[in-house]
Amino acid sequence: MALEYLHKMGVVYRDLKPENILMDDEGHICLADFGMAKQLKEGEKTYSVVGTPEYLSPEIVDGEGHSFPADWWALGVFM
Repeated sequence: MALEYLHKMGVVYRDLKPENILMDDEGHICLADFGMAKQLKEGEKTYSVVGTPEYLSPEIVDGEGHSFPADWWALGVFM
């Protein structure tokens, strides 16, 4: 739900990994470290290669330009 909310606000997170997911004693999660996050407009792409290599989507690695689906790729790798 956190990624969905960020994407609705036009923010691509770009650094989803276990170290950036915090959990409290009741199981609620919070994303931390927005240093690589970027605001994008609808249909816009970014071409910077940022993030943790193990979680990068193919379009980031290939330099094709990426947007919100790159976060879903990282979530899939994390899961």
